[in-house]
Amino acid sequence: MTGQMANPMDAAQPSAAKWPRLVYVLPVLVFVGLAIVFAWGLTRDPRIIPSVLFGRPVPAFDLPPVKGRTLGLASADLRGDVSLVNVFASWCTACRLEHPLFMRLKAEGVVPIHGLNYKNKPDDAAAWLDKLGDPYTRTGADLDGRVGIEWGVYGVPETFVVGKDGRIAYKHIGPITAEAWSRTILPIVERLRK
Repeated sequence: MTGQMANPMDAAQPSAAKWPRLVYVLPVLVFVGLAIVFAWGLTRDPRIIPSVLFGRPVPAFDLPPVKGRTLGLASADLRGDVSLVNVFASWCTACRLEHPLFMRLKAEGVVPIHGLNYKNKPDDAAAWLDKLGDPYTRTGADLDGRVGIEWGVYGVPETFVVGKDGRIAYKHIGPITAEAWSRTILPIVERLRK
């Protein structure tokens, strides 16, 4: 019996030859995967972020009024009528863009608008509302931002539509434009009033 012993190096060579190919293919696969994720992300509207609060009661809270105002804002104030809760701050430049629309809605009496003043100095918030006008029925001062966090606020401005039952029906991220108001938010308000 003339046998030859197998060289252990011969068995290792085919798998060792695969490593250089894997080193080149793996980064390409990772790049393609990331490109697909980014491409999908570009098709998404950044103002539409799912909220676990949709259909749930507003978080329990009770905030004092913004300096110079008499009515604070609490979760109990958000029952009985469809309303908007606008999260704003004097340091927010985008809040200035939507403010004239809120002033118009207040003048027309379309829907009660409540303000949640987010992480703002009391004097700055009061001065901002005194200068630009106060469209809010009630305004709560969320000085440390805890109530905003409970509402799932990502940044300001954000506006929530709250139903008569005190449940969150819709969340708009960014400044509300006339188009967003007429096409999306007003129809939701009207549907909830029925």
